[in-house]
Amino acid sequence: MADTLRRLTNTSSFSVLQDKLESWHKDYHVISCDQNLNRCCELIEITAKIQGQLFAILNLTAAEGGHYAGVDTLKTRLLPWLGSCFSMARPSVSDDTSLQLIQDSAEKDRKIRELSASHENDLQKLETQLCSARLQLESVRAELLDAQKELDETKSKSTTTFLATEDEILQLKADLRSAHEQVDIYKRKLEALDDYERQIRLLRDEVSYLSTEKAMLQARLVRSRSPSPLSRHNRSSSPGRSESPTRAQLTNSSRHARLVSRFNDLYAVERLDAQALLRRYISDLEMVQRIIFIAVVESFKTAKLAYRQFRLRVRKTLSTSHFGPESLEDAAVDYIVRNLDLYDVQTSVNDVINAMNVNPRISFPPEVDFVLISSLIREACRVAFAMQTLDPPLDLGFATDGELYNDIKYRRSYDSEFTAPLVMYHVWPALMEGNTVIVKGEAVTRSGALWSRSRSRSSSTSPVRSRSLSPTRSLVSHYNIK
Repeated sequence: MADTLRRLTNTSSFSVLQDKLESWHKDYHVISCDQNLNRCCELIEITAKIQGQLFAILNLTAAEGGHYAGVDTLKTRLLPWLGSCFSMARPSVSDDTSLQLIQDSAEKDRKIRELSASHENDLQKLETQLCSARLQLESVRAELLDAQKELDETKSKSTTTFLATEDEILQLKADLRSAHEQVDIYKRKLEALDDYERQIRLLRDEVSYLSTEKAMLQARLVRSRSPSPLSRHNRSSSPGRSESPTRAQLTNSSRHARLVSRFNDLYAVERLDAQALLRRYISDLEMVQRIIFIAVVESFKTAKLAYRQFRLRVRKTLSTSHFGPESLEDAAVDYIVRNLDLYDVQTSVNDVINAMNVNPRISFPPEVDFVLISSLIREACRVAFAMQTLDPPLDLGFATDGELYNDIKYRRSYDSEFTAPLVMYHVWPALMEGNTVIVKGEAVTRSGALWSRSRSRSSSTSPVRSRSLSPTRSLVSHYNIK
């Protein structure tokens, strides 16, 4: 007991209670109602703790006094105090009202129990549903995990396949690039090989010419050292013939082969380029092929005329100063062969275009001009001019619409009627050496070609409208030609 009392004394509980009472008294009108109630409850709690300690001390003190010690004190002081504290005032309600209140309270308790029971049942049902939902969620989660695994596997397979396909594509691209590079290398080698072959042909011609000239000079040297009456008689009997061949005669065969090859290139390359260019403005393939054919024919005619005029000028120039074993004609041809670049090909191109502008068999849109195919005309004029220096010269075969098809002279085009005997129109002329066909031409054969030709003749009897150009277009064409 003494220890409990000492602890109560040391804690100074009543001093703390007094301090809190004074602090509450000071702040009562300042703080809110909730705070005042909290402080009051706090003081009640402290008072209850102190009372509990005092009742413990009372119990210990009474136990130390024995069974009968302190009984009078408890009877005279504690019990009356307890009776005054816990006594209840008389109720102000009647017995019936009290009974009704008791019944209402019992009814409310019953309803509360029923509500509690129904609430517990609902709670159990909700718990059951929650358990089933959890089970379903677990199954769905398991299915989702399985689907995720399958998706990951599919994705990994797809990634592997995609990487393999991408590697194959890259490999194919690399192979394609290497193939293109090899093709370019082969093309360059082929071009270089063509240049080498061309140079070799030129060198062979030069060597053959020099060898022949050397042999002729050696023969003339031998004849000059040991002259004979027979040789003098032969030289005096044929003063007009040359004793040694000229450069043109020596290179005639090689130039012949080269020009024939160039004529074939005109058909295979320049003709197709001109045809593709004309098809942009003319949808009729027949008219396009007629234009190209007439352009080549007119180019050969103009080039032959230019060659004759150029040869006359050369003969006139060389006649005053010519001397030597070869004739004047051979010297003129030899000079032309050596100086083919002196040929004024642009004048011939202009003449060909002017001739085509007034040709009644072809038509052309007014907004464009035949200058579009001037490259084909220029190359055809150069080839035709060079062919006139050959012995014998090469020329185009005669061709007219509606003629009888000649298998030796022409070959049919892919769109021809192979049973038709007459030529509808020509695609490319034949190259002739005298009466011998060197290169076949191309013609289109159709049934009714003779009738269509007679109809074209009857329509051509009407006045022909010249394709004269306006001043503005003529000036533009002139500058384009230049």
